[in-house]
Amino acid sequence: MINLPLNVDFTGKVVVVTGAGGALCGTMARAFAQAGAKVAALNRSDEAINKMEAECAAEGLVCKAYKANVLDAEGLEAVHQQILADLGPCDILVNGAGGNNPMATTDNEYQHEAKEGQKTFFDLAPDGVDAVFRLNFQGTLLPTQVFARDMVERKSGCILNISSMNAYIPLTKIPAYSGAKAAISNFTQWLATHFAGTGVRCNAIAPGFLVSKQNKSLLFNEDGTPTPRSAKILNSTPMGRFVESEELLGGVFFLCDDRAASAVTGVVLPIDGGFAAYSGV
Repeated sequence: MINLPLNVDFTGKVVVVTGAGGALCGTMARAFAQAGAKVAALNRSDEAINKMEAECAAEGLVCKAYKANVLDAEGLEAVHQQILADLGPCDILVNGAGGNNPMATTDNEYQHEAKEGQKTFFDLAPDGVDAVFRLNFQGTLLPTQVFARDMVERKSGCILNISSMNAYIPLTKIPAYSGAKAAISNFTQWLATHFAGTGVRCNAIAPGFLVSKQNKSLLFNEDGTPTPRSAKILNSTPMGRFVESEELLGGVFFLCDDRAASAVTGVVLPIDGGFAAYSGV
């Protein structure tokens, strides 16, 4: 069981979480279920979400697993229809699917440091860059097109997108991912404005540095020791540590609670240990 940070009751709410097979969004899906929601956990592969469904059922929680690809509009609509039959219309959508691609990552932070055989900016594969933008941006836009329809029809609901520290200041090595997350922040504001008259709110969180499967190789060597990049991150984070996935839940619950955040829309909330506030001096 997760130690929930806020006493928020989401009983009766249907929460759809994409990317729920990952540590970050899996934690969110479980937390919403503990807070009383009926959760639809979507993921491209179903092993992790099937396990989560079974664990939640054993605890008396409602969290159903649905295999879905956020880039497949027809498949998403089919899953949508199944969720409508199983749980009801969507009240809260968490667009959690996203990630980077090694083909869109340089080996060095600076071009002048590149050595022969290393991947530089000039070697970035167009397919890799396109994959990153598609997964992060289209992978947010398409689920929103499918599930926000439920909210607009009932003039109530909340969309929560996942931005990043990259959206504020691009990080070295990962230009496509940084640009894609900046697009998510912009899209969040666009959606908030577009849906303002419908009763649907749209916000985002911008997590700081968490250790995940996606970035572990950038942060730690094979022997488990921190990389120089880890030292740079921690030296630029006033709290001096990485963020834990459960530490995102207070911001997530606040932004998704219609009572607490009834007038909050178009906001991108940093949860980053102070990283965005630090100038470096």
